[in-house]
Amino acid sequence: MTSLRCALLSICLVPALAAGLAQQTVNKPAPAAAPAINHPATSSSSARPTTAASPAARPSNVASNYIIGADDSLQITVWQEPNLSTPALPVRPDGKISLPLVGDITAAGFTPMQLAADISNRLKQYVTDPVVDVTVLAVNSKRVYLIGEVMHVGPLAISPGMTVLQAIATAGGLTPYANKKHIYILRGDRQQKIPFDYTLAVKKGDMQGVSLVPGDTIVVP
Repeated sequence: MTSLRCALLSICLVPALAAGLAQQTVNKPAPAAAPAINHPATSSSSARPTTAASPAARPSNVASNYIIGADDSLQITVWQEPNLSTPALPVRPDGKISLPLVGDITAAGFTPMQLAADISNRLKQYVTDPVVDVTVLAVNSKRVYLIGEVMHVGPLAISPGMTVLQAIATAGGLTPYANKKHIYILRGDRQQKIPFDYTLAVKKGDMQGVSLVPGDTIVVP
């Protein structure tokens, strides 16, 4: 009898044990996935070295057709040749400038682009395909002179289109003793006398057809 009871008990316990093992298997957490390894890109575009950009044209305060003159200040830039470049180079009274390797060359009478082309041609025997840029830093060759009853007498650098009124204003204006109706301009080697009525210009905007040219002398009696 005892053997029979043990057999029946074993039969009842086997399904329960099987169900318990199955439940443990279901609740067991799955192993974590291995972290992904990100490999750096090896495309040809990322490995290729960048090419240096060409020199950008620098803005200038003069027109492209400006004629360089004595006493003007220039910046000469030779692309990728710092030893041949000059940050500030004055044009001598004889109209020439001095550059490394090139020596003395005439700058006065040329536009910045023409001078750059001339320098580039001269450098070809020393540098392969030289790229030259000429920038006018300061205009000192285009001057007029003021004398008489103005606040500041002496030379005055003029810009293109500057009027007699603007030149006088830049010089500080007239003194209280100025004879406004008898101002005149002396021009050229023969000292041509050109009358200018200051009062008429101020009140009516009549410039009387007088335009300034480099070398003029404005006389205010």
